[in-house]
This record gives sequence, structure tokens and C-alpha cells, in this order.
Amino acid sequence: MAKRIAVYFFAVLLFLSCVGPVLLTLIGGVLPEKTVLTVPLRLFSGKPTLAYYKYIFTGEMPAAFEERGGTRHMVSTEARLIPRAMLNSSAIALLTMAVNMVFGSMAAYAFARIRFRGKPASFMGIVMCRLVPASALVVPFYLIVQGMGLLDTMTALVIVHSLLTLPFTVLIMTMFFRKIPVEIEEAAVVDGGSPLQIFWRITLPLSAASLVATGLFAFMLSYSEFMYSLVLGGSERSRTLPVVMASLLYNPDLMWGLAMSGVFLTLIPSLVLAIVVWKFVVENIILGAMKY
Repeated sequence: MAKRIAVYFFAVLLFLSCVGPVLLTLIGGVLPEKTVLTVPLRLFSGKPTLAYYKYIFTGEMPAAFEERGGTRHMVSTEARLIPRAMLNSSAIALLTMAVNMVFGSMAAYAFARIRFRGKPASFMGIVMCRLVPASALVVPFYLIVQGMGLLDTMTALVIVHSLLTLPFTVLIMTMFFRKIPVEIEEAAVVDGGSPLQIFWRITLPLSAASLVATGLFAFMLSYSEFMYSLVLGGSERSRTLPVVMASLLYNPDLMWGLAMSGVFLTLIPSLVLAIVVWKFVVENIILGAMKY
């Protein structure tokens, strides 16, 4: 009995630690400022409002912001950049995810199945390069991107984010491809299948769940990346969500409701993608197990 209570307790604690911050930003983004800052806290004493979200998307100033005095300087124009930054970050992360799923899977299959000279050294070089601190590569990447004339473009961010995430994809997918029984591919060779056909029609369907999960991991790394996005980006056309949120939260007097609204909006793309992909991943894990 005590063991069961302890399990339930830690399960609830883990659930609250994961879901609690999301619920806090959701509630704080629809409550008036006075309600959030009331001591003792009374979350349901104020009337919910969408004024913060309306300001972010339309620029319509809420009535509370129109008051003269101490609240006026709490309005940050950076909040108006959140919708464009969401599109930029989502586009960059999706393209990075696609690059990882296509090129990362092909490279991983080569390391897992094909014999070629220098294979161990090249594999270790790709994997170990991520041990180099990201801050040490900022200047080299900046000079390379500048020489290519791609500063302040989303293309540069897609390239750099792909280079940063591909080692993880290659490592994870190589380990998974090695677990697929070789006899399955040997049977396909006997039937006259080429290496490309075996990879496309047999190996990829068996590893679809792992491939999508790895792509989702690359999406999250790219979506939340800050340092390279700050250095290589500049104007609104390439500015990503982490950069905009950092500039938004820089104001120490920023209204908490506006800040929480912006934070909650940053969660939406990743949550939507995770919900859409989750069912596919689970189903393919079951189908893959049945195929084995």
C-alpha cells in the first residue's frame, strides 16, 4: 500500500512539473494584471480577457494599457513581432526536420549497412563534432554565412540548424538500423532488390516511428535554438521566436499577462506537431513490432 501511494505521489508530482508551467501561462495570459499580482492569489476573482492576445495579433491597445502613468511603459512593441516570429521559427524548424529525416536517414543507413574505407573514423567524426561547444563555432559559422551572402536569411538558419542537429539524427538512426535483422534485407536482395529499393521499401517503413521521432527531436532543437538565430538573424524577416521573446522579456516592468500570452503562443506549434505525430509514432511502433 505504501509503495502504491509513493508511486502515485511521484506520478502526480511529475505531471504537475510538466503541465503546471503550461497551465500557469495559459491562465496568466487571460487574467487581468491585478488578479495575477493579488496577494493572496485569487485566480478566479477576475474576469478572463483576451486583450493581451488581441494586442499581439492586431495591435489593438487594451483599455488597461491606455491608462497614463505606471502601466504605459509596460507595453512592449516586441510583442507585435510574435506572430511573424512564430511563422519564421516554424518554417525553419520544419525545414530542418525535413533535412534531418531525408539526409540523416540516408547517412545513417550507409553507416549501418554499407562497408567503405574510413567508415569508423567518419562516423566518430560526425558524432564527436557535437562535443565542441556551440559558442566556439559562432564566429566560424558567421564568417562562412557572411561569405555566402546569406546573413539575415532563413536559409542560413536552416543550414546551420541542420548541421547542428544532423549528428544526433545520424547517431540515433544508425543504432536503430543496426537493430533491424539483416536477414530481412538479404531476402530482398535474393528477390532482386537494389540497395535503394531495399532502403526505400523495407528499411524506412520498418523504422518510420523512429525516423519521425528523431525528426521531431530535430524540430524541437531548431525551434528553441537562440544563439545562432540571434547572431545570424537580424531583421523581422528572419528573426525567430526565441530572439523575439528574449527582447520582449528584457523589459523588467513588462506586464505579466502580456509575457505569459507570448510564452503560451510559443508552445502552440510544438504542441500541435507533437499531438499530430504522436498517434503515428505509436501505431508504427506496434506495426514494426508485428513485422519483426
